[in-house]
Amino acid sequence: MLDETLGIGDLARLTGVPVRTIRFYCDEGILDSVRSTGRHRRFDQAAVERLGLVRRMRGLGLGLPSIRQVLAGERSVAEVVAAERAALDVQLADLAWRRASLRAVEEAGPADRAARLELLAAVESGGAARDALIDFWRRTMVAPVSEAMLTAFVTMAVPEPPTDPTPPQVVAFAELFALAGDRALTRVLLAMARANAELIADEAELMNGISEACALARPMVKAGEPPRVGPELDRFVGAHASVRGGSDTPQFRGRLLAHVAADRDPRMRRYWRLVAEAGGDPVTLGASHLWLTDSLERSVIPDGAAEACPADRGGPG
Repeated sequence: MLDETLGIGDLARLTGVPVRTIRFYCDEGILDSVRSTGRHRRFDQAAVERLGLVRRMRGLGLGLPSIRQVLAGERSVAEVVAAERAALDVQLADLAWRRASLRAVEEAGPADRAARLELLAAVESGGAARDALIDFWRRTMVAPVSEAMLTAFVTMAVPEPPTDPTPPQVVAFAELFALAGDRALTRVLLAMARANAELIADEAELMNGISEACALARPMVKAGEPPRVGPELDRFVGAHASVRGGSDTPQFRGRLLAHVAADRDPRMRRYWRLVAEAGGDPVTLGASHLWLTDSLERSVIPDGAAEACPADRGGPG
């Protein structure tokens, strides 16, 4: 039986794996061997094939725990490779975020560098920034909505961190992160949400109606057209009227303008501009919504006394 086995030196020459590494694998239970009468390790043909597989998996950077699972039949090679690739994707994304952050600090002017460093140091990754923004919106939503609807809203309101961000994008995410931690802004939005919750019969119906109005407004926002009275605004006001037990009258529009005042807060205008910068889409849900609320103001104050500056609407430019 032992005549059909290989010594450790023969195994090393046959597989290209150093003797000390073979000993390590034996000690770790990765490779099985038998002992000769002289207490030397001997290896059968199965060990040759097993060691070849181990060498190939190690060549891809797989760790011993994953290799043990493959050898034990607990996971396939495809499964452990996919898991390793996913983990590497996370590491690469973190490195890309760090590189863009370093460039953003490097490119800042001397007068702004300290503030830029402080801003970016607060956000360890794009994923952390996104999680903070999701939590921000969950905290400020008072009316009951389904998890599916909340998820749909978050998808539109919170940008996905790019896999290879630019310095301006990491700065935008960091500024969004700072806004999400603004307690005063959170209080303003909560106060609006609580006041409206008492007046709105069906939050889901309202969100669907507003989404339709935003879709109608999107081409105008994309084209950079100023807010105006039109069918887009009529749909927006109609969506509110249907769940607030009212009708579209000048008096209702005046009250509605007061109810959506927090949405037009300068900090929220900035939020949506930053979402556009971070996500790369200049026409966000918030930009369309701001266009509609500014249009509402135009319809209530037609002389334009409170006209919004185009650069503050959260749209292109």
